[in-house]
Order: sequence, then C-alpha cells, then structure tokens
Amino acid sequence: MALQHPQRAALHNEIHARPPEAMAVPLCIAHVVMACNAQEREESRAHIARLARDHHQAQPDATSTHARMDFGLFKVRWELHTEFVTWTFLRPLKSELPIDREPDTAIDAVPREWLAALPGQCLASMHLWVLAAGSVEPDTVVKQVLSDETLVASTVADGFAEVYTDFKIHADSFSRMVLLAGSLTPRRLGRLVQCLLEIETYRMAALLGLPAAREASLVLASAEVELADLAQAIRSATRDDEPALLDRLTRLAGQVESQHAATHSRFSASAAYFELVDKRIHDIGESRLAGMQTIREFMDRRLTPARSTCEWSSRRQDALSQRVSRMSNLLRTRVEIEQQQSSQALLATMNSRQGLQLKMQSTVEGLSVAAITYYIVGLVSYLAKGAQHIGWPWSPEITAASTIPVVALAVWWSLRRLHDKVFKA
Repeated sequence: MALQHPQRAALHNEIHARPPEAMAVPLCIAHVVMACNAQEREESRAHIARLARDHHQAQPDATSTHARMDFGLFKVRWELHTEFVTWTFLRPLKSELPIDREPDTAIDAVPREWLAALPGQCLASMHLWVLAAGSVEPDTVVKQVLSDETLVASTVADGFAEVYTDFKIHADSFSRMVLLAGSLTPRRLGRLVQCLLEIETYRMAALLGLPAAREASLVLASAEVELADLAQAIRSATRDDEPALLDRLTRLAGQVESQHAATHSRFSASAAYFELVDKRIHDIGESRLAGMQTIREFMDRRLTPARSTCEWSSRRQDALSQRVSRMSNLLRTRVEIEQQQSSQALLATMNSRQGLQLKMQSTVEGLSVAAITYYIVGLVSYLAKGAQHIGWPWSPEITAASTIPVVALAVWWSLRRLHDKVFKA
C-alpha cells in the first residue's frame, strides 16, 4: 500500500468531531460555557478526568478535545474550544412534571463541589428542557420557566417542534429554554438541541468583541483629533517644526498600531462567531409561531447594533491606520525634498569653492614657474662660473640671462602637462 500522509486519519476524522448525540424525551439539559486561557483549558481536561476517576470511568487522553461520559444519574459532554470550554449535562426527566414549580434541572445530579470548581470564568449557562409535544400545555410550562415580557418562540425543525426562551439570566445565573419536540427521531432531536445550545454559546462569544469595540472607540476618537491637529500643523509648519511634528506623528502611529494589534484578533473572532450564529439559526429551520417573535428576528434586532459596532470599529481602525501612514509619507516626502534642496545648495557651494581653488591653484602654478625658474637659473649661473675655468666664453650673468626664457618655458610646459594628466585621470 502507498505511504500514508501523517495527518490523513486526523483530517478524515475531523468531519466526525463533536457529533450530535441521540436524545429521547423528556430530558433536561444544563449547558455551561467557561471562558478559559491556555492553562485553564488544560485544567479542564484534568477536571473531567477527576470526575471520571471518581466514578470509575475511563479518563480522556492527553490529546482529546471532547469526551462523553455516562455516570448513570447524569451524562456529561465536555468540549475543548479555542477560547472556551463547554460542559453539557443531560438527565432524563420524570414523565409527570410539577405544576407549581419549574421542572428539575440536570445539574441537580452533578456533584456540587466539583461543579463549583470548573476552571475558567462562566460566559454562558442555560437550562434546556426537552419535552414531548402534547404531553404538557405550552402555556403552563412557559409560565413556570420563562418571563412573558421578553418571550421569544417559534416552530423549528420544519414545524416538528416548538422552542420557547426569554434570553434572560435568572436568579440562579442560568438562562432558560423549553423545547417541545414532536415526531423527531433521536438523532435529529440531538442535532436540533446541539444547534440551540450553540446559538447561545456563539452569541455570547461574539459579544466579547463589543466591550473591546467601545474601548477602542474612545482611543480612536482621541487619535483622530490628534491626527487632524497634526494635519493642520503640517500645512503651516516651517523647516524647524518638522522634526517635532514627525516625532508626534510617529508616536501616534505607534499608538494606533498597538491598539489595532490588541483588538484585531478579537474583532475577527467576533465576526466568525456572528456568522456561526446565523448559520445555526438557519440550520434549525425556524418559522413563525402565531403572535410570537422568532429567534432570528430577536437576534437581528438585538445583535445587529453590536455586530455593526464591532465591524465599524474594525473598519475605523484600518482607515485611521491608513490615514496615519499617508500623513507620515507626506511629511517624510516633504522632509526629503527639503534635504535634497539643502544638498543641492551644498553642492553649488562646493562647486564655487572648487572654482576658487582652481583659480588659486593657477595663481600658485604661476608663482611656481617663477620659483622653479629662479632656482634652475641659479644652478646654471653656478655652472657657468665653473665653466669659465675650462674655457666657457660667456660670463655667468650673460649665461644665466640667456637661459631664463628657455627654462621658464620648459617649466611652464612641464607643469601644464602634469596638470592635464591629473585632471584627465
């Protein structure tokens, strides 16, 4: 058989990761979402392992990202995500529900001390009761569990079920949802329940970007005012003002880029979570229940401002970063032009000085011709004096005087040749 890719099995099994669980009514579910850092995510693995060990169950391995365990009185589903860990507890309900209080919850069977020690910070928690349609009156259950003021309801699963919720956090820090299931198969019911739980999970995860967007808006407003002041100052700035302006602009660019780096990943994650919320609402096959607001309508009305705020903050950051970059380029270009002008003026001064040096050099060359001629003629005079003793017919003065034109011309010609060679090189 051909050599297998080392990631083939992991990639193939990815489509089977976190599959929905088959469920049967009546059922109560408690869903808890804990926001965790990297260390707390690993602690959650040890936490589920401790519960399994206490109940003599097999513990999850060190690489697993989800686990299902049945402890008799209740079942638990543990899922490890990038930013949070979800704990889902399931417990069957009695067929007869109480008429004077809300039904039992799934966490009633979970060890209290173990539940209170879940690693991380609680981001979302919800009680979900799955009941058989027709076994109870919807109005009775809704009045026991939910608030009429913010009630949201719709038919889901193409009309085979009804879901009720109020999107409120009650006194026990849990929100509530009631699902009245009709003739749904256990697998389809499990998929529907998973979608409903993920709508709540991803809704809260998406809203994590809202505080960051509000905080970023304050920083961006201050930065925009500073940038406007800098733009006005650059218009009337002199050459002496430019270093200080460039320093201010550099500091502003660093502030904007630092804030952008701190929030960009958060805004990107929120955008992805908002898309997941839309996808899960589409997956539940929702339709209107007479006289009631649907989940999609509620989400569109309440989540759209938060989503728009996050998106606008992200676009505002990008736009401000580009404006700061353009302003920096403009100021640097201005400084470079002035530097080039200064360089040209310096070169002109150097050329002028070089011309003066050449003139001085020509003057010095003239003096050099006279000096060299003087010394050579002096040597000729000494030679003539010595030559008189061996018969030289002319006097030393006449000999020296007659050689002056020849020597001067020869010296001048030699210096000119040397000058031409040097400048040609």
